[in-house]
Amino acid sequence: MPTDIRSLDLNLLKALDALLDERNVTRAAQRLALTQPAVSGMLTRLRESFDDPLFVRAQRGIVPTARALQLAGPVKQLLSDVDGLLQPQAFDPASTRMTMTIASTDYGLRAVVVPFLAAVRTQAPGIRVAVLPVDHQRLQAQLERGDVDMALLSPEYTPPELHARRLFDESYVCVLRSGHPDAVGERISLDRFCALDHALVSYSGGSFQGVTDEALASIGRERRVTVSVTSFLVLPEILRVSDLIAVVPRRLAENVDGLVMLEPPIDVPGFSKTVTWHERSHRDPGHRWIRELLFQTCGPRVFAGAGVAALGATRSAMR
Repeated sequence: MPTDIRSLDLNLLKALDALLDERNVTRAAQRLALTQPAVSGMLTRLRESFDDPLFVRAQRGIVPTARALQLAGPVKQLLSDVDGLLQPQAFDPASTRMTMTIASTDYGLRAVVVPFLAAVRTQAPGIRVAVLPVDHQRLQAQLERGDVDMALLSPEYTPPELHARRLFDESYVCVLRSGHPDAVGERISLDRFCALDHALVSYSGGSFQGVTDEALASIGRERRVTVSVTSFLVLPEILRVSDLIAVVPRRLAENVDGLVMLEPPIDVPGFSKTVTWHERSHRDPGHRWIRELLFQTCGPRVFAGAGVAALGATRSAMR
């Protein structure tokens, strides 16, 4: 009897299973799409491997020995397990239990993760979602190890070795509180825009200039930025209690109570948002389903009156 699994051909076990079911060499050969001599030869090798006759001749076909009957259940289970390994894993969103870890900036958290979570909770309530801050220095290693399953990035921060797909292009709008003296019409004038006090987001902290200032400088104008914060999430609260104005990504300003959106008086270059993941999860049915749900939920939309967002990356994290 073999003591090393490497010395046993899996095809021999398939032949043994067919012989146990059919109790006839000819019918077993037909089931395996082999010739009768080929199956007879396999039976000879099986007898040598298990040091037992396994089958003896009878009036009608062959009869399994006691050893063959002992092998019947384990062999069928083993073949079933191997077949299961080779078949695509079925995925049922309604009953699955898994954890998805997403790396995101606070912009991605508000613009992507929040609506995505609502869809997940409805269609796959057994999926847990963990959100981590993006760490560009460690991200690729985190994806390789499975510490992060997918990341929401800008194209210029997406490592070329990873899978990536554009989620949407983003544009900018002006935001100010409801009841603000300038919260009228659909667009603010350039002179009034430059006269107001502004707030902006600087991820690095402490900066009072961003891409809006670059756009103004290109036409010989400037604005007055009096508040700089490191997170988009606190900005609505600041705007609600002041007469400040801010230029923010459109998706962050939609459906925010107490705030009004106006079109900016100049073209401010937008940016793209991509979803990035590793080859290790590229073909996994559960991960593929989750990614498709993300694209269906948060993919491109058409905005009335919106300018065309610039393709490519933002030149700065500051707005």
